[in-house]
Amino acid sequence: MIPLPRILVLVGPTASGKTDIAVRLAERLDGEIISADSRQVYRLLDKGTAKPTPDQRSVVPHHFIDIRTPDQVFTAGEFGIEGRQVIDEIHARKKVPIVAGGSGLYIRSLVDGLFEGPGSDPELREILEEKVRLGYVDALIEQLRQVDPESAASADRTKPRRIIRALEVFHCTGKPLSHHHREARPEIRFTPILTGLSWDRQELYRRIETRCDAMLADGLEQEAADLRSQGYDRRFNALNTVGYAEVCAYQEGEIGKEEMIRLFKQNSRRYAKRQLTWFRRDSRIRWIEMDEGKSGGEAAAEIEQIWLEQYNGTGAERQV
Repeated sequence: MIPLPRILVLVGPTASGKTDIAVRLAERLDGEIISADSRQVYRLLDKGTAKPTPDQRSVVPHHFIDIRTPDQVFTAGEFGIEGRQVIDEIHARKKVPIVAGGSGLYIRSLVDGLFEGPGSDPELREILEEKVRLGYVDALIEQLRQVDPESAASADRTKPRRIIRALEVFHCTGKPLSHHHREARPEIRFTPILTGLSWDRQELYRRIETRCDAMLADGLEQEAADLRSQGYDRRFNALNTVGYAEVCAYQEGEIGKEEMIRLFKQNSRRYAKRQLTWFRRDSRIRWIEMDEGKSGGEAAAEIEQIWLEQYNGTGAERQV
């Protein structure tokens, strides 16, 4: 039996240091980075998404950054399909694919394929429910009409949960609800080696709050104003996310500045908690203990050792 080629996956909550460590790993292993971040795919969203810097992107090739405008849909299902194609191309170049990101559904879609049956994404559901609370039901129906005309034709604006469910299934799987049960799980032609960054919860929260302050100081408010001036607002999923949603609410007069900052930090912490809950369910992930005294280089060296152990055949692997 011929072992399948391997990929290295690095996960962790927001502000855990994934970007820096992934770049260091790519330099060590002669790799290319696949960003598994559901917001870094969008152009113009820079200040609030912690994208790799231009210098980092010049040192190591990055994929799935700035590939859509904020009004365009990009699903986890699409990421899985396109990401597997990119992995094949990286392997063909004799490079190591390094997947780095905190979007759990993107990671699952890529390395496992999405399960048959309706998908579920609690984070997306919260976003859609917030749109309903803001009175954007008709906009949601129009969005559904674009991706699932059959479900939209029977949509009842007095029953928004059904609209939310149809959109959730589409965004999770890349297929309309009406066709979902015919979706087949894809063939996975690689073995993923999964690693994660683990921080003390309070230390992580301090890092998150520091990052929120830095994003605001770096011009997040101006970027949000520029996006709104171009017609991009909370009607679109890209902008109805942590950071942009709170700043837009402040700029639209719904909340004050102090409340905006408080909610930005609170919702960022809650997002990190959801990420950790998601990843902790995956027993394949080898966790790297992090603290402020450990450098990115030291963490990268630990992950490189895990990669080498697995690469030399000491770990389980898929075979053909």
